[in-house]
Amino acid sequence: MEPRGLVDLRGEDGAPFAVHYPGDAVVVVSGLPGSGKSTLLRRWSARAPQAVTVDPRAVHEACAAVMPARLPYAVYRPWARLEHFRLLRRSVRRGGPLLVHDCGSRAWMRRWLAREAARQGRELHLVLLDVGAATALDGQRARGRRASRRAFARHRRGLGRLRAALGAHARGTAVTPVPEAVSVLLLDGVSRSRAAEARFGSGTGRGTDSATGPDVGTAQG
Repeated sequence: MEPRGLVDLRGEDGAPFAVHYPGDAVVVVSGLPGSGKSTLLRRWSARAPQAVTVDPRAVHEACAAVMPARLPYAVYRPWARLEHFRLLRRSVRRGGPLLVHDCGSRAWMRRWLAREAARQGRELHLVLLDVGAATALDGQRARGRRASRRAFARHRRGLGRLRAALGAHARGTAVTPVPEAVSVLLLDGVSRSRAAEARFGSGTGRGTDSATGPDVGTAQG
């Protein structure tokens, strides 16, 4: 499938499928902490090695490695966030396909990414993992790492606004659900497991890169 506009695959079971993007696309994967963003990104990046993946957790761990063990993360969180932003800016400006791990609750981040990409003639695409708060909390417990109540509530409110915009679009009361994104792919726990890989360039009509690996089927959206 080549998503354009709003593509809602929540609740749809079936065969695995590949998601095709332009060869230079910026793809933002969003959802609550514990929704499976990192798992999906690892699966997609393994099948599309030409795509760079930017995950704030990696920056957090790199900062923690050079800090005294007794120093709580809250003390150097601003530095870690600044380093993540710098890495994201360098990665966007470098060009080529990009996978971005983001909570999705910050519209300004998507707008900034879209502007940076547009300067290079590239598109921003959004993938939203809508699994629900209970499932996300279960995911946090399973990975052994939990977001604070305050952070989780903040992300939940931000994503609630995004889902409301998507709902207005689906009802025909809003023309564009997320103006900065060329496509919004909605996945839940069922369809998330079916999204076997992301391919960049091949079959999209743009770009020159193509992901490796056999066909895994398609889904219509």
